[in-house]
Amino acid sequence: MIDFSSTTLRLGKAPCLAITGAGGKTSALLRLARSFTPPVLLAASAHMGAWQLGLADEHHVITTLEELASFETRLPQKVLLFTGPLRADQQRTHGLEPHLLERLGQLAAAHQAPLLIEADGARRLPLKAPAAHEPPIPAFVEQVLVVAGLSAVGKALSEENVYGAERFAALSGLPVGAALDLPAIARVLAHPAGGLKNIPPGARRLALLNQADTPELQAGAAETAASLLEAFEAVGVAALHGADPGGPAAQLYGLHEPLSIVILAAGAASRMGAPKLLLPWRGQPVIRHVADTALACGASEVTVVTGAHAQEIRQALQGLPLHFAHNPDWEAGQSTSVTAAMRQLSRRAGSALFLLGDQPHIPAALVRALVQHHAQNLAAITAPEVGGQRANPVLFDRDTFAELAALSGEAGGRQLFARYAERLARLPWDDERLLFDLDTPEDYQRLVE
Repeated sequence: MIDFSSTTLRLGKAPCLAITGAGGKTSALLRLARSFTPPVLLAASAHMGAWQLGLADEHHVITTLEELASFETRLPQKVLLFTGPLRADQQRTHGLEPHLLERLGQLAAAHQAPLLIEADGARRLPLKAPAAHEPPIPAFVEQVLVVAGLSAVGKALSEENVYGAERFAALSGLPVGAALDLPAIARVLAHPAGGLKNIPPGARRLALLNQADTPELQAGAAETAASLLEAFEAVGVAALHGADPGGPAAQLYGLHEPLSIVILAAGAASRMGAPKLLLPWRGQPVIRHVADTALACGASEVTVVTGAHAQEIRQALQGLPLHFAHNPDWEAGQSTSVTAAMRQLSRRAGSALFLLGDQPHIPAALVRALVQHHAQNLAAITAPEVGGQRANPVLFDRDTFAELAALSGEAGGRQLFARYAERLARLPWDDERLLFDLDTPEDYQRLVE
């Protein structure tokens, strides 16, 4: 379990973020606001409930540009909320007009302050499908967090549980009145007319599966998060109990991000006396087994780093959906293969897992367990441990990517272990095969046997 904060969501120091959807938008807004160093600016492009207005340090009703003038030279070191005036029913506010939001965005940028905008309304229901005019996301927004409340799972798809139930039914494929489930929620979140609607081009897209209050919901949400990573750069699974930071703890059970797998296959295998990655094992080359394992783990991309036997390895992997990175400097050590991979790693990747091309016995279940373990703790480095001894493969968080790209020398990523000793997570794994190295003819004979 990790903290729900601007840091864990990788929002940056002064993001311009809009929050949409239902089932915890205001809770997310206020808890994120309190995780920044003030000043922090909050705003609403849609309405906000009157009960929410006292949760910031100051609330300012803004109807004209002149009312923002006093904030041009100085911002109080507080969490400041800006909305339109209360509606006639005194229960909700008006949202800020677009030109006022744009000016607020300029002020935030000038002061290098975070600006968080609640850009949707759902009448406190856990799920929503947007109407034609929704959500009102300003064009200048750089990141969007789409929230869905899982307290609706198992309940009827109706107006009592879903704001815009008929629209939700059309997007999800579930009939009105049917029991809501996680696949249906995922379909709406990833739909261009659902969770992705009106997100500005180029904005970073995040989703939050909130109200995951039971182990069953947490497990199901983790599987659902993986299915959403084509539509979103990150998907959090959380239980945010109210917006008051003094209330029950906000729990983030996992942050799921696209995974890149790198297969290191550049060496010459001089001790083997033959290209060891091309040796047959269980009916196909060793390297093909490693590639099949990588492809079975739900990675967003799999990159094979070649070197000494590049052409033969490519041929052995023919037909598989892989990326290749050639390392002409492979003789200078494993660090050159790591840096070659990092040069073409996807910008969306939240982590990179390195598989050795000569370990065909690594199970896909271990790779998936390492990925899940990392999602739950966001450690800088996550590695399996067998009988107290560190083993391969090793997963690196994106926080380490710049250092991985700058490695030099014979060693690879293990150069970072001492540097990140306090952010190193070990996953106990009862399988001594993880300690096996395929280096000599005798090793190969053991592998075959």
